[in-house]
Amino acid sequence: MASGVTGVTQGVKVAVFMVILVVAGWLGYRQIAKDARPSGYSVYVRLDDASGLIVKSRVRVAGIAVGYIDRIDLDGDKAKVVVRVDKGVALHTDAAAGKRAASLLGEQVLVFNPGSADLPVVGDGAEIRALASAGTDKIMADLATIAEKVKAVSVQAAGAFGTEEGGKQMKDILKNLAEVSKEINETVKENRKAVSTTITNIEKITNASVPKVTQILVNVENVTKDLQDLLEKDKLAKAQPGSTLANVKETVENLKSASKNLDATLKHTENITSDLQAGKGTAGKLLKDENLASDVEGVVSDIREFTGGISRVRTIVGLRAEYLIGANGFKSTLDLRLQPREDKYYLIEIVTDPRGVTTVTQVDTQSTDGNKPALSRELRTETKIGFRFSFMFARRFGPATFMFGVRESTGGLGLILHGFDDRLELRTDVFGFGENVRPRWREHLGFEFVKRMWLVAGVDDIVNADRSDYFFGGQLRFDDEDLKSILPFATIRP
Repeated sequence: MASGVTGVTQGVKVAVFMVILVVAGWLGYRQIAKDARPSGYSVYVRLDDASGLIVKSRVRVAGIAVGYIDRIDLDGDKAKVVVRVDKGVALHTDAAAGKRAASLLGEQVLVFNPGSADLPVVGDGAEIRALASAGTDKIMADLATIAEKVKAVSVQAAGAFGTEEGGKQMKDILKNLAEVSKEINETVKENRKAVSTTITNIEKITNASVPKVTQILVNVENVTKDLQDLLEKDKLAKAQPGSTLANVKETVENLKSASKNLDATLKHTENITSDLQAGKGTAGKLLKDENLASDVEGVVSDIREFTGGISRVRTIVGLRAEYLIGANGFKSTLDLRLQPREDKYYLIEIVTDPRGVTTVTQVDTQSTDGNKPALSRELRTETKIGFRFSFMFARRFGPATFMFGVRESTGGLGLILHGFDDRLELRTDVFGFGENVRPRWREHLGFEFVKRMWLVAGVDDIVNADRSDYFFGGQLRFDDEDLKSILPFATIRP
């Protein structure tokens, strides 16, 4: 009789709890139906070039995300970028928007200047003024203009210094230098010992003449001053053959000859410039071959797209503790959510369950003994304490998020209904196929009563009466923006 009463009491508990869950679900649905439209308001900006901008990417003000790009349409010869701005962010009538580079690889983001606080605030569907931005085409046009000017300078330099006479003189000088170098080399080989002895003697003389070095330098300085005086008085024209002034005059002539050699050098520079213009060499091909330039641009674009996707991934970390009333123990969960877009994320969980991991094994035994059944079947249930792992893919459509993958080390499905600006979550999980005759069905209700802090409650394993249990607890959930604020304090040492 007591067993029957206990069964009725257990059934009444389950029925009451199901009624509570249905009422909560109905309230959540009413709120979801009311708030199905995303919070905030929409504005748009018309850009000459929207390359590099991606739908669902974040929009920033002063480096802070204030919304996301809802869609990009073609409006005549311009790109119409529709932005969903978060509730509470005010844009004034003189607000402006424009593209900015987010990395060295050329990833673009849309940034807003909210405008003057003393001007009226724009409403839903308003147009925002576009800021001018320097695109790749403008940069290439500037480079082309610079190249034309460099070419004009090269042509003028060639006309001033590049003469046939200069090239001939340069050739003669190089030939004379080669002959002199050869004769010096032979002389050094023939007089190597004598040169070594002479250097030794010079070293001895230098060491013995150190006190006189200062006086010699003073004399050199005086001679330099005298030479400067001679040059200022323009006495070179009246110099006598063999005199000091005549030697100075000869030096000036040598400088003129060096100037002619410079003409030949500039001629070679002109030839190099011509080769570049003709597309010769690696640098010339890069400038002239459009296919090669397109290939390089494609590689850079692929790298930019890859790194841009990484930089847009949002990380959300959750710590949840639940007290299981029937099992009289705590269940702890650490989850990591990698969210590349607003409507899609990957969920990774590590779970410790006081009820452990349960496996059910069916053993069939055949017997020829007349005292025993010919065929007997035995179900063996084994429970082990350990970690469970989850890896699920989630996709959101309006107020509902659908999930599938591995839930607590078994295949599973899930559905989350969102309400009250995503502060209320009603989650249904079905998993544990093979652990029991019926799969494991869990209902979970969560409410964010303070920012980042949640209250949770629910019922686990509803359809398996012998394992059904109630739970309640709390959860802490924070994202990468919170981590940026916490990490500087984590590095402080006492």
